[in-house]
Amino acid sequence: MLSEETKNYWYSGLAEISSYNLVQQRYGEERKGKAVLVYVTEDFDENQLVKTDQKSKGDFSVLKLNSTKTFNTGIYPYHIMQSSFLPMENNNQVAKISASIQEWCGQSFIMLENRDEMEVQVNSYFQKIGNQNLALSKTQTENGLWNKLRIFPREIDTTQTEILPSFEYLRLNNINVKAYKVRISQTEENELLKTKIHYPSLNRNLEITQELKAPYAILSWEESTTKNDSTYITKAIKVAEMRIDYWNKNQSNHSFLRDSLKL
Repeated sequence: MLSEETKNYWYSGLAEISSYNLVQQRYGEERKGKAVLVYVTEDFDENQLVKTDQKSKGDFSVLKLNSTKTFNTGIYPYHIMQSSFLPMENNNQVAKISASIQEWCGQSFIMLENRDEMEVQVNSYFQKIGNQNLALSKTQTENGLWNKLRIFPREIDTTQTEILPSFEYLRLNNINVKAYKVRISQTEENELLKTKIHYPSLNRNLEITQELKAPYAILSWEESTTKNDSTYITKAIKVAEMRIDYWNKNQSNHSFLRDSLKL
């Protein structure tokens, strides 16, 4: 059940935009870049699983997260975007996830729609990945966790033993799209909540740090992966935040707002 404080914040008609200084591991080196998390509520069509243009019976409210990363690898840039949609009144599973990766070698796209099963579509320029259509048993997802932490942070199920890793991780590492064994824990310290996910078979850890008070802002995260006795760390630290109707700020005279976000 959502508190009145949570409803007032997320149903204000504004989006929350947070920018982060990013250190991204790619090809065995650290790459400096920017990450952005955009949270906003929307009405979702229950059949098409898309944002509604006109409200109708069966629509439901979701908390949408669009997360982006931009960084360069030598001469060429990477652009990563992930989107996840969690029903606001339901601390359960995401309705939809999509992700795309663009760089000069080619593009990859992956989408999950949560219907009777979790229907997954994978498309890639790269032959090893190719084009796939998968049906997965319903499971919790790492992408959806980022939505849950903003509205149900103390209700994360730390007893769950499997989770579907983030689509960014799956595609950057050409990992099979399936749930993997996990250990999840949470600790509270100095008015902060830390959520940790450990994937034993992937030698991967993710730690997300956020404020303990609503709206539970995400302050930083760190991902570590061990390969061939070497540990590679990706991390992001928050530098700016803005609550704004960004979809109405698309004219040239609005460009100064990017300075406010330190972008």
